[in-house]
Amino acid sequence: MSILALIFGLLLFLATLIDGFETILLPRRIYHRFRYSRLYVRTTWVFWRLIADASPRRWREPILSAFGPLAVVGLFTSWVVSFVLSFALLHWSLHSQMGGQSQSAVPASFGTNLYFSGTTFVTLGLGDVTPHGPIARALAAGEGGLGFAFLAVIISYLPVLYQSFSRREAIISLMDARAGSPPSGGEFLLRLARVNGLGEVNQILREWERWCAELLESHISFPVLAYYRSQHANQSWLSALATTLDSCALLLTTIPAADSYQAQLTFAMARHAAVDIALIFSVKPHMPHQDRLAPADRARFHEFLRSAKVSIDESGDSDARLAELRGSYEPFLVALADHFIIALPPIFVPDRTADNWQRSAWVPRPVGIGQLPTPQEEGDHFL
Repeated sequence: MSILALIFGLLLFLATLIDGFETILLPRRIYHRFRYSRLYVRTTWVFWRLIADASPRRWREPILSAFGPLAVVGLFTSWVVSFVLSFALLHWSLHSQMGGQSQSAVPASFGTNLYFSGTTFVTLGLGDVTPHGPIARALAAGEGGLGFAFLAVIISYLPVLYQSFSRREAIISLMDARAGSPPSGGEFLLRLARVNGLGEVNQILREWERWCAELLESHISFPVLAYYRSQHANQSWLSALATTLDSCALLLTTIPAADSYQAQLTFAMARHAAVDIALIFSVKPHMPHQDRLAPADRARFHEFLRSAKVSIDESGDSDARLAELRGSYEPFLVALADHFIIALPPIFVPDRTADNWQRSAWVPRPVGIGQLPTPQEEGDHFL
């Protein structure tokens, strides 16, 4: 029995230590099949989705939004429990001598070893149970040092995680006025064409290219970040990624006058991000059940571009090239959308609703650029 407890304690300790190292300190994709943190997140996400599906519709998005932070807290807690349990098993299997202020040193029960391991790991140092003998003292010193280092790593990990989240959300917020709510590639190109005839498209695409690179890096280094949802239900990192890919695909196939080089670079980076993130979460790509750009919507999009004095390619070859490009990335986006329960936006919506920045619970009608309300109009709510 003691041998089995010793072996299990060592394996539990090593497995937890390796998993924590790979999750927090190793910023790369891990290729081996079994990882506790991956299994933990996937399993809890399945049950969390069931809870969200069984909840009233108005509570569904807040429940889904809470999963990411709670998963981080739960994962850290499970690591602590595993470390405490592994050291308790080691003490118990090695018959560590434990004594107290008024008690002689004797082999302690498993419950006493578990209590001593917990107080040692979190560095409480109460002193009511103390180790005796070189092995028990060595284990206690090692556990205390590990607990101190582990807590320090967690404290440094959380700011990095939330900084990555903030950088990710910046571009998503900027898309609100540029591409609508939810954002769409067709709406982005149409709004830009009406202002300056796509003159600034390359500058925006360069920003989006860098954002896609940061998205790929952050979601490989911190996969749990993908479960963090945006402030608005109609915005998400996946919608922003889809908008980037859709915009580039339209530029490369529908608008021949546009400079295609930057669109190619941004498309390549965005597709790279979509494919690799799908691989990280092991979601199988598949085609959407509904066309995201119906023929009637595509015809309306062409009409709006012509009214904005943008030349377009209406040949059959253009349609075929667009379908080919969409086939290279849409299956991955659809798979990710199904996994994270995120609605993919259409490529173009002829009848747009108001953007998020135009809506307010205090103002009954959407406001435009020339109709921004003054503090007096909003009354005390402005404060």
